[in-house]
Amino acid sequence: MLTRRSALAAGAVVALGGAGRATPRRIVSLNPCLDVILVHVADRAQIAALSHYSRDPLSSSVPAFGASFPITYETAEEVVALRPDLVLAARHSSPATRAALARLGIPAELFSVPENVEDSLRQVAQVADAAGRPARGQALVARIRKAIADAAPPPGQPRLSALIYQSNGFASAPGTLVDEMMRRAGFVNAATRYGLTRTGNVPLEQLIADPPDVLLAGRAKPGAPSWADRVLTHPALARVAHRMHRADFPQRLMFCGGPVLIETARMMALARTQALEARG
Repeated sequence: MLTRRSALAAGAVVALGGAGRATPRRIVSLNPCLDVILVHVADRAQIAALSHYSRDPLSSSVPAFGASFPITYETAEEVVALRPDLVLAARHSSPATRAALARLGIPAELFSVPENVEDSLRQVAQVADAAGRPARGQALVARIRKAIADAAPPPGQPRLSALIYQSNGFASAPGTLVDEMMRRAGFVNAATRYGLTRTGNVPLEQLIADPPDVLLAGRAKPGAPSWADRVLTHPALARVAHRMHRADFPQRLMFCGGPVLIETARMMALARTQALEARG
């Protein structure tokens, strides 16, 4: 059983501080979206561990970089053994681990899932501040803002309908961070015309019967894809290729904001440009 004494014996630092607190020297992230921000703003030596998701090439935005760090599976025992002086957690991180860390006095910062671009940028700044690197956070926010601005369509360019289409027909509905990125990149989210009021699945039959201008499609897993993946390579999609431009949009771009928005903006702008060029 973990106790405050065992945490201290393992070398956990209990003082959190606030404004003017000491820069943390051992940070553990329990969430993949916090992972990607942390590796952009913290010194490498500050990062004691990332989440195990950081090594998943299909969902992580830092798989190659993430493989060079220790990882945890969110257990309190793993975290305490790393002797952190700061833990970054999401509201859906393991409640048992969060409770254990609070009991032991191990400093933790809790983050919500950003619902829009401004929320995401604030989160970047908050992670950078927590890591004691506010200037890097400000610089990263500026880079993200520039990437989003650069992806915006020129005045007068027609807006195209688009659907994000991932494994099992998973699509992003209005009111999400990805939906806002679609709008900023000059798209109209077609999810509503398929009846989606929240993120969910669009049946292939509906998509074929009424295709959007652009399909921002995920990639099927290599090897023997699951039935859920086969929707991405279904022959019926080829029958509407003359009406619908298909563009690559990796699934990993669906999950996180922060610096991930730089690539999201770039890929959406590229898809829009290519679709318009294909129209002649």
